[in-house]
Amino acid sequence: MNTARRAAWVLAGFAAGFLAAGLPYWTIPYSKVSLPSTLLQNCLLPIALVAVLLPLVSGVGIWRSATAVGLAAPGAVFARMVVETSRDPTSHNLWPIEVMIAMVVGMAIAWPGAAAGELFRRFAGRLGVLR
Repeated sequence: MNTARRAAWVLAGFAAGFLAAGLPYWTIPYSKVSLPSTLLQNCLLPIALVAVLLPLVSGVGIWRSATAVGLAAPGAVFARMVVETSRDPTSHNLWPIEVMIAMVVGMAIAWPGAAAGELFRRFAGRLGVLR
């Protein structure tokens, strides 16, 4: 796979993970958010699904897939923080901790998902289902 195509898949995986984590997370009022439980309850399945599908359909590998999807969760938390601090600058006083918690949660979900997707791809390749 050439570099441009691989980069496009990784960017698409990040975007899909960003939306998969962000859409459920952004709809929750800030007063109801409690990290990491909010991310685990609302974003676990969407992030895991993207993490499984990215290496399965693209073949970019575990490392790139897990990193792209895993970093999408803190990206979604950071995006929310940017929007909310533009309205109220005191709303996210501990934002570095929020981003770090989201990074740990995102990576903890994405790595097993990407490994499973890569294993499925290799197994399907041996069966002749995927090239």
